[in-house]
Amino acid sequence: MLDQPVPDPYTMWRLALAEVDRIFASLPELDRPVAGCTRCFTEAELRILGGDPRDVPDDVLAGFMGKVVDHWDADQYPVLWRRLIPRALRHWGPEGPGTDPSHELRGLGRYGAELIGWPVAERTAVEQAFRALLTLALTDGRSPADIRDLVEGVAHATGGLEPWLDHIAGLSGPAADAGLVRLSLGWGTDFLWEEFDFTWWYDGDPRTVADWLLTQRPRIASFTARHPRCKNAADALIAISHLQEGDWSPWLYPYGPRPRPLLQTTTATASAPGSASGE
Repeated sequence: MLDQPVPDPYTMWRLALAEVDRIFASLPELDRPVAGCTRCFTEAELRILGGDPRDVPDDVLAGFMGKVVDHWDADQYPVLWRRLIPRALRHWGPEGPGTDPSHELRGLGRYGAELIGWPVAERTAVEQAFRALLTLALTDGRSPADIRDLVEGVAHATGGLEPWLDHIAGLSGPAADAGLVRLSLGWGTDFLWEEFDFTWWYDGDPRTVADWLLTQRPRIASFTARHPRCKNAADALIAISHLQEGDWSPWLYPYGPRPRPLLQTTTATASAPGSASGE
């Protein structure tokens, strides 16, 4: 059963940030100056990282989030993330620079800062901000590829895909319906072309996403019935059907030889999938 229509996504985002700011108002202390890779950071930048998080320049913040765990002392790395997480969330938000969250969020995974082991109040606040980010991504016209990167990063940070796919499926209202149509068409086509994969989350299983797509068929069919002229919705149903049957993609692969079918070989008529607009 779908949830009630969500509040305005930007309001949801601002409320989530306010809660993060409240929970992280008392910063965890560093017991010594920040030790990091001096080939990647100057001594001055390392001092800045250990000071007031509000004073950390955007490029230094991005550099910290983009470097692998072994650039930092293992005991300091989670503390740095906890100190910088309000800034990091804003970096991934709608006013951020639009970098790849699948690359940066991996630092919060179990081989890094281990978000799942943070105090409950901190983890809860961060996860609520993730829900707000995913709500914005689905409803503001974001591309399926961008949403995939965000889902991968959040799942990597929290250790599982299912809660975040469930969150997307639970969003309702016209913007969420249109977003789910775009997402289903984009992701379904990527799977048929064997292009859906996780870049940084090596433990993640993309097939979980493929199986989830199949469960969205009734909702896509309902949208199609309400909007019979929407080519995206019609094509999303076609993609889900071919994915379920392990059939060839019905659309020609634009970048080289046609990929093999997922499960079995049949012949399909080539056509062009719809545009990435909602209807």
